[in-house]
Amino acid sequence: MRLKDKVSFVTGAGGPMGEAIALRLAEEGAKIVITDISENRLNQTEEKLLEFMDADQILAIRANVLDFDEVKKVVEEANNRFTRIDILVNVVGGIRDTTMIKPLFDIDGERWDHTMELNLKGTFNCTKLVAQKMLQNGYGKIVNISTIHFDGEKGYADYGAAKAGVASFTKTAAKELSPSINVNCIAPGLIQTSIVDRMDNETLEEYRKKTLLGRLGKPIDIANATLFLVSDESAYITGHILPVSGGVWPSL
Repeated sequence: MRLKDKVSFVTGAGGPMGEAIALRLAEEGAKIVITDISENRLNQTEEKLLEFMDADQILAIRANVLDFDEVKKVVEEANNRFTRIDILVNVVGGIRDTTMIKPLFDIDGERWDHTMELNLKGTFNCTKLVAQKMLQNGYGKIVNISTIHFDGEKGYADYGAAKAGVASFTKTAAKELSPSINVNCIAPGLIQTSIVDRMDNETLEEYRKKTLLGRLGKPIDIANATLFLVSDESAYITGHILPVSGGVWPSL
């Protein structure tokens, strides 16, 4: 058990990626703190965790990570229950629009602002609140979720820019929180989550053909990469951006 007795906090745990990460870390012995803006989705993840964990090893609290005070309450409750948080995985992000890919001139100010907030603010809030006690304890692992498109890609002007911010934030946090805390970032390719449901078959097939492995990613692919980065096997890795994309990497 690579994470025996570690306490892990996973945001966005009601979505496919967050759920897969929470379950994978729990399978390796971690106590789990999970949150999601949707109470129904959060409850579904908690039920899956309860299939192989005791209830006292799980803390599930509905919260909007974009709200600093709501995050603060979750962190305080986690510290009260488990005395500490060893691992933070910032999953919350994405685009809340019926159309995922849009040309630059079709993106309005409202979508731009919302995408920036959704992908950056929660990561900032959670890291700021959790890292303080990690520093006091002299130990911590933080993993943020970016995208391979932070490097630039047509149709991703807002999302790519926001995720570039996540990548930059990761590197800054790694420098400021060293040597006690490892801070790393995963850059997924196209993963089979709700995003896929908003994309047409032609776009999906085009992307699949670009991958060296000939398939879309699965949430478990991200969960396994996360497990590595929060385990002691990655003790000498920090400030790193790890692509999990089947070999796809965009270039300008």
